[in-house]
Amino acid sequence: MSHRPSLGRLGLGAYGSFTLPATCREFRSRVQLRNVYRRTGRAVRPSRLRPKGDYVAELVYLSLGSNVGDRPANLRAAIARLAQAGPVQAASAFYETEPVDVRDQPWFLNCVVAVETAMPPRELLNLALAIERAMGRHRTRDKGPRTIDIDILLFGGRVINEPGLKIPHPAMHQRRFVLEPLAEIAPGVLHPAINKTARQLLERLAPGQSVRVFTVLE
Repeated sequence: MSHRPSLGRLGLGAYGSFTLPATCREFRSRVQLRNVYRRTGRAVRPSRLRPKGDYVAELVYLSLGSNVGDRPANLRAAIARLAQAGPVQAASAFYETEPVDVRDQPWFLNCVVAVETAMPPRELLNLALAIERAMGRHRTRDKGPRTIDIDILLFGGRVINEPGLKIPHPAMHQRRFVLEPLAEIAPGVLHPAINKTARQLLERLAPGQSVRVFTVLE
C-alpha cells in the first residue's frame, strides 16, 4: 500500500492517526476548488488567495525529507507542525529516494505538501528551521543524514534572492525526488523563473535518480 494522504484526516493508512487542526478543515471546500491543478493539464500560476483581514494568504509548496529514525513518523510529525503556518491543502504520497549529493547514507523518504499561509517568506523559513531543530536535526555534516529536512520550493509566484532565502528553490528543477511528488499534487504549477510546469520539468529531467513510491505491508 502506498503512503498517500487524505485531506480530511491526514493519515488514514498514509500518515497514521491524527486529525488536521480546525484551521485546516475549515478550508476543505477551497481545497477542492484548487484541486483543478491536479485534474487539468493547463499551466497555472500559484496565485494569491483571498484576503483575510489586512493580509493576503498564498499557496506555498514545501519539500520534506527524512532518512534517520522512523521516516514515515518523522514526515507525519513535520506535516502536522507545518499546520502552524496555515491550512495544509494537499500532500503527496511518500517516495523512497536514493541519496543524491552524499551517497554513503541511508535512503530518504520524501514528500511535498501545499500549505496556504499568510506568513512572509522569511517567517515561514524560520518556522521550518524551528521545526527541524525541535525534531532533533543537527547540521553536523553538509547534506548528510537528517531526522527531517524542510525546503520551501515555491511561494506563490514570487522570485526571491536574499541571503539565506532563495525561492524558487535553486535546485528543485534538477531533483526527481522533488518533482515526482510535486507533479503528483500540482502538475500544472509553474516555476516562475523557468516558466515550466512541474510536469514539464519532470518530463525533461535526465534519468539516473532512483525514486519509488514507498509501500508498506499491513
